[in-house]
Amino acid sequence: MQSNRKNAVAVLLSAGALLSAAPVATLAQDIPVGHLADFSGPTADVGRPYGQGVADAIAYINRHGGVGGKKLAAETTDYSYKAPQAIAAYKSWSGRVVAIQGWGTADTEALIGFVTNDKLPYYSASYAATLTDPVGGSKADRPAPYNFFYGPSYSDYARGMVQWAADDWTKKGGKGKPKYIHMGANHPYPNSPKAAAEEYAKELGFEVLTPIQYALAPGDFTPQCLTLKQSGAHYAYLGNTSGSNVAVLKACQTVGVQVQFLGNVWGMDENAMKAAGSAASNVVYPVRTSATWTDAKAPRMAMMREISKMSDASGTEYRASHYLAGVCSTLYMKESMEWAMANGGVTGENIRKGMYVRQNWVPKGAEGVCVPSTWTAQDHRSVLKFDLYRTEVKGGEGELKDLIAEGAITMTRLTTIELPRKTEWLGW
Repeated sequence: MQSNRKNAVAVLLSAGALLSAAPVATLAQDIPVGHLADFSGPTADVGRPYGQGVADAIAYINRHGGVGGKKLAAETTDYSYKAPQAIAAYKSWSGRVVAIQGWGTADTEALIGFVTNDKLPYYSASYAATLTDPVGGSKADRPAPYNFFYGPSYSDYARGMVQWAADDWTKKGGKGKPKYIHMGANHPYPNSPKAAAEEYAKELGFEVLTPIQYALAPGDFTPQCLTLKQSGAHYAYLGNTSGSNVAVLKACQTVGVQVQFLGNVWGMDENAMKAAGSAASNVVYPVRTSATWTDAKAPRMAMMREISKMSDASGTEYRASHYLAGVCSTLYMKESMEWAMANGGVTGENIRKGMYVRQNWVPKGAEGVCVPSTWTAQDHRSVLKFDLYRTEVKGGEGELKDLIAEGAITMTRLTTIELPRKTEWLGW
């Protein structure tokens, strides 16, 4: 374990101000929490802002009284998106921590049995539908009673974008069946919503094409873009994180692909727009908060600005949308711990119970940022409503905050999607 800690410290030092926000649990009166993050692996492009949001929120909580006067003592491990390392980190925490802020799909799914047996709430940044069934009986492989995440599932995001695409096709006066194609790595994360979205697309009248695979790590995706061009697809779902999506968008612009790209919730953000330049224009993608950092000066963002100062004392850094999601996840955990403290003690079982006591729940101070959420003991689909945005990029040179301020990079809210809570969609 000592070598793991040294490795984690080295990575955090290189990643910026995360270390001070994530103290190792040492005092008996503290509340020990695990934090599993990807700061150096293939999803680090989005893992860094999300992980920084978690770390800053923990630091802010501790500066403002902790949980009932007790500090959150978080031990952060960068597992580089490698499931075996995640399992090793979990085993080192088992019996010591009362909750974990986690990350990826492959590792989160691999740990379902562990966290269930240990009765340890696991707040992931994986939104796989397999994590939404707490009792079993759905299409999920097994119940996941201790798994929680903030926001819709990957499947529901994809269904919502397919629903928007069907409306878009009609509004455009499209003739015949629109063509839908799934793109992404052959990996649990991009594959998670694939079948659900394809089936819904067929129900809505799409012709579903043969999927196109491309790696999670950036590369030369010209062959995939040529295949996409030849397919005649009208709507293409990008299943990977933004780093490899940037490479796809650039390659497809070069070969003249004309398609409406649909970016998944980790597949597009402000940093990706800057990196891809004009190739990132006109991407439609979901946002899981009611605000983005473009609203930073709004009164509802006051607490978020203070949380951001935990690692940016100047208060000038622009935070990508994933940062806010990390903050929201941590605030839900904190308030469920407060309920647990008042109802028998901060144990994993009580923290889980605390997740069920409120409906349309927004953490105090996060109103207008974190979307109202409801978890129940029968259904962990906390949110079925989200906003879709469209990107526009007129230039990519300079600092992100300046490009946003100048209007060179803009995200325009298109519509709000609200899906029905269908029983047959639980766990799938």
